[in-house]
Amino acid sequence: MTFFKWLNLFIIFSSILFATPIFSDSTSSFTSNAIPKFLDLAKEPKVFDWMVDIRRKIHENPELGYEEFETSELIRTKLDQLGISYKHPVAVTGVIGYIGTGLPPFVALRADMDALPMQELLEWEHKSKVPGKMHACGHDAHVAMLLGAAKILKEHEKDLQGTVVLVFQPAEEGGCGAKKILDAGVLENVSAIFGLHVLHNIPLGEVASRSGPIFAGNGFFEATISGRGGHAALPQHSIDPILAVSNVIVSLQQIISREIDPLDSQVVTVAKIRGGGAFNVIPDSVTIGGTFRAFSKESFMQLRHRIEQVITGQAAVQRCNATVNFFDEEKPIFPPTVNDGGLHDYFQTVARSLLGADKVKGMQPMMGGEDFAFYQEALPGYIFLLGMEEVSVERLPSGHSPYFKVNEDALPYGAALHASLASRYLVKLHQEVPVVEGKYHDEL
Repeated sequence: MTFFKWLNLFIIFSSILFATPIFSDSTSSFTSNAIPKFLDLAKEPKVFDWMVDIRRKIHENPELGYEEFETSELIRTKLDQLGISYKHPVAVTGVIGYIGTGLPPFVALRADMDALPMQELLEWEHKSKVPGKMHACGHDAHVAMLLGAAKILKEHEKDLQGTVVLVFQPAEEGGCGAKKILDAGVLENVSAIFGLHVLHNIPLGEVASRSGPIFAGNGFFEATISGRGGHAALPQHSIDPILAVSNVIVSLQQIISREIDPLDSQVVTVAKIRGGGAFNVIPDSVTIGGTFRAFSKESFMQLRHRIEQVITGQAAVQRCNATVNFFDEEKPIFPPTVNDGGLHDYFQTVARSLLGADKVKGMQPMMGGEDFAFYQEALPGYIFLLGMEEVSVERLPSGHSPYFKVNEDALPYGAALHASLASRYLVKLHQEVPVVEGKYHDEL
């Protein structure tokens, strides 16, 4: 055993014997006794203005899932300027950066990069320049905040007791980008992953989260109900798929109202109908589509089963045929997003230290889906909501609105929380697990 290994074991044994932190304030600025003032650093113009500029550039040039080539190039340019190493491409357009020793332990921070296929209707200087595409969910802000955290952490790299893994992820909006990141094998040695999402109706400077289920599992379905078309004045010579679809939609809602435990929240929504093109013609077929959601895998799969049964059964009652597509290949099911209980306690401690105890709120689960759930199936993960609202200034539209707007004053809070959560978690891991020789980051 080398001298340094003996020294490391001696330090760990001494820390247990005398009940003192392994890394004292003199050796690391990231211990619980010396909370770094990351929020002050993130609010400094050299960091804040830098993040705002990044966010606006991304907002002007929105890209959909797996098409984030310019966004990815901008991220890599900023990482190069900071002297941060990275892997690219990962999951088509993804970028995985590394800050710290390059050795275990590893902790990850995630930001999604993709925009939505929407036309921006908000008029402002940095409006989307791409027709039909818009950052209407705040992913441009997520990227800017993670780069802000990277800038802060790089300046304190010598104090990191391990490696922070920066995950710039493509295709969160239905493309399962998180799953492709995992399949690439770049997070195999990571001990935990943290993520955030901006929210329009939480006050600026506050965060909200919970232990356990926070977002629902969700999937999509499309069904084609086929009958026999004909003249609307002679319905007896036709088999009317529109009537069948009407019964299908009502019966799908009855699954929720009459089959589901009221305390087990679930949703089925038919969001599109396509069929017919004339006032006096019964069409041959009608197509419907929608989404279904639940907070447990068991409930989710049972709901999926009943959706298929109801559609085919109600179509048969009306003498129609039905085919149901759940898009297993194109749009795989998002599992429920479930926050790790231990990480919840840790998040509460860090967030209260940084923001103040009164700024850290609980919340009820939400029916929205989040592909961060894929990470949580593979390793301990935690996601929280970051507030942007200043009621005295304006009410912000909700996400996925063509008028969605980011309050850029929220950027320092997200960057500081990212940096604090990662740096302190590495210290926490060091205190719990002896340091041994490990793999370098390029073997992740």
